[in-house]
Amino acid sequence: MEKYIAVDEKEILKHYKPIAVDTHKGIQGHALIIGGSYGKIGAVCLSSKAALKSGCGLVTAFIPKCGYEVVQIAIPEVMVLTDVKKKSISNINFDFQPNGIGIGPGIGQDEVTQKAFLKFLKNNTIPVVIDADALNILSQNKAWFLLLQSGSILTPHPKELERLIGKWISEEEKFEKTISFSLQYNVIIVMKGAPTHIIDGETIYKNTTGNPALATAGSGDVLTGIITSFLAQGYESVQAAILGVYLHGLTANIALPKTGFQSFIASDIIENLGAAFLSLE
Repeated sequence: MEKYIAVDEKEILKHYKPIAVDTHKGIQGHALIIGGSYGKIGAVCLSSKAALKSGCGLVTAFIPKCGYEVVQIAIPEVMVLTDVKKKSISNINFDFQPNGIGIGPGIGQDEVTQKAFLKFLKNNTIPVVIDADALNILSQNKAWFLLLQSGSILTPHPKELERLIGKWISEEEKFEKTISFSLQYNVIIVMKGAPTHIIDGETIYKNTTGNPALATAGSGDVLTGIITSFLAQGYESVQAAILGVYLHGLTANIALPKTGFQSFIASDIIENLGAAFLSLE
């Protein structure tokens, strides 16, 4: 029988580890964000900045060549590696060992990108957050589900979830199908929505933070960056997912009195992460 856990401050504090006083960037984790395509480099900027602002020590972005100056200028703290191709990702190559990887923001669904993603899945051995078009590519190639690293985190919105698990008739069936997918492939599913649920096999975590202000362009890219950052810092996959979702939602609660629903944008999530973390100290 599945069990429900409310993700509130009490639950979060069981998992949250304050930063050690004697830490340095080398032990705070190195996150890799893979994504972007011509016209969608902003998604990687949002993810990378969110990863840094969530506590990991180093962030590298792997993007197509056309985004090189954009990312270097937009976020000077982030390191950049580029693909050989100008407008899309064709071959994912990096010469270091990241502690957490986020893939998909702005990546597009070019044929070369699909091939690169397949090769990545075959070779990858570390926990990964799969989002956006990487999820859509996965949905079109269901045989690839077997390549998913145990403990991978998938972050679909309702339409992406439907492509992954098929249509459902009721809420109950949606949860049943998501639970069986999670069990079959040993992955965590972040079911984005109001509220967001995190499915870890038969354990269902129901998030308690957030409001409609989060329904804005780039909000998911930010969430990917936050969760990837927690993976890089050494949190277990399910901890990274619930911490990420909780804090992401909390920023919208904190910012709302200043921004209102209409003028809250994805960058405001990043701006308010500091206050969200401070509320846990």
